[in-house]
Amino acid sequence: MRIRARGGGMKVYEVIVSRRSIRQFKRDLISRDDLISLVNAARLAPSAANLQPLEYLVVEDEELRRSIFPSLRWAAYIAPEGNPKPGYEPQAYIIVLVNKRIRSEKYERDVGAAVENMILAAWEKGIGSCWLISIERKKLRKTLKIPEYYAIDSVLALGYPAEMPVIEEMKDSVKYWKDEGGVLHVPKRRLEEIVHFNRF
Repeated sequence: MRIRARGGGMKVYEVIVSRRSIRQFKRDLISRDDLISLVNAARLAPSAANLQPLEYLVVEDEELRRSIFPSLRWAAYIAPEGNPKPGYEPQAYIIVLVNKRIRSEKYERDVGAAVENMILAAWEKGIGSCWLISIERKKLRKTLKIPEYYAIDSVLALGYPAEMPVIEEMKDSVKYWKDEGGVLHVPKRRLEEIVHFNRF
């Protein structure tokens, strides 16, 4: 059975291989229905022992978006050049929370599966994303009034892309860079270097 994306007609594999982390966003707003669909994609991700400890705080309000932006760290290798420029900030955030009353440790695989589902579901709709782990959790907790029994794992920044990074074959460094035209280049290991069959 062939699976096609509703928007651009991409197959799942095409969505995966064309995805890039986006850090410059257009001003177009993301509909609440689309944001809800991303959380639903996360909800249906695999969960260890099916405990489902993850919850999601969607931030779409413009004033709140402005207030939490300084608590986020972007593109460490090329900071501050990799930060969203004024007027190109994300149009929504999804804060990934862990309900510690359900599970307080070993939830990282749940997070990875859930966030990747959101990233790919977003890209199917033409929405770019950047998964942020380097965040000021105390500030976010205070600003968004997040109860103490929730761990703040990460933030998914979302918006329609105003840039299109390109993949490069990795040679001697994992560090990404911007060229003279402002295009972000991201080195990736070659497939032949990482795939092994049957025995190592």
